[in-house]
Amino acid sequence: MKRFWSAFIVSSILFFIAIYLGSYSFTKFNDPHIIGGQYQKPIVTKEDKSDDRKEEFTSLKEAIEKSNRINLMILGMEDIRTDVIIFASIDLDNKTVNGISVPRDTYIHRKGFDGAEQRKIYAIYGEHGIKGVNKALSYILEGVPIHHYIIVDYEGVKHMVDAIGGVEVVVPFTMRYTDPTAVPPLNIYIEEGKQILNGEKALDFLRYRKGNNSKEGYIDGDLGRIKAQQQFIQSFVRKALSYRLPIVVKKGFEYVETDIKLSDALSYAAKAIGIKSEDITIVTLPGTGEFKSFDGKLLSYFICDPFKTKELLEDIYNVKNPQ
Repeated sequence: MKRFWSAFIVSSILFFIAIYLGSYSFTKFNDPHIIGGQYQKPIVTKEDKSDDRKEEFTSLKEAIEKSNRINLMILGMEDIRTDVIIFASIDLDNKTVNGISVPRDTYIHRKGFDGAEQRKIYAIYGEHGIKGVNKALSYILEGVPIHHYIIVDYEGVKHMVDAIGGVEVVVPFTMRYTDPTAVPPLNIYIEEGKQILNGEKALDFLRYRKGNNSKEGYIDGDLGRIKAQQQFIQSFVRKALSYRLPIVVKKGFEYVETDIKLSDALSYAAKAIGIKSEDITIVTLPGTGEFKSFDGKLLSYFICDPFKTKELLEDIYNVKNPQ
């Protein structure tokens, strides 16, 4: 069974990453790879992992047909809405993981659905279930196939953090916030300073945006929030990868829904061993925020940039000199 549990290591880590990249309201300032509203390829340095072993392709279509990558759709649910959506492409041969966080407000045209909220990707699950989300996400990502889905809830987050004895972080300021209407309800109080957070406090840390008093919160808004949560992710990954991983995943497994079969899990697990935190990269779906008018009301959407998205996918699939 150890190999079975190991198959979910990568997905568990990516879910935590998805929380801070997918849960905040989008702005053009939210992602270090979005400059002036446009996706910019990360600069590759000499210290970056060599990709000499990667097979090269001349088109994205060829790459999709011939690549051995395993693509996952990882979802964090808020009732019947997909609050977190992340596409994770795993190269088991080269032991790398590339993630694309898809903002929940991403606009998608749905024939027959004219409601303002129904044009956001998070609403698709309510009417069409997991297959509908799969189809919509693949459409946005230039037809790239999605082989499996994984859904993790908040309880899973708490149990996996507790399974490794908590996560050490430096809390930048005392966090206070209450919201009884949130799901689950929020009653956050975390003191400033370096400390080890248990599962419940860790979830509060990840979900914190600002205080009830508008003057409380991160000085630089979402950028500050992302930096703090990235610190948490890095700390979690380092500790989880040095811990008894089967136990970590087993603790959260009952809160995970997936279509990964045991036979596939066994096959993936054998190749997934050896993936390190530095082998995981993630960016936000290329695009910009826009307002659209419905029934006289302005509603904010995230508009995907198909050209930059294709460029990003070509980079992930190692397409050289695309035709």
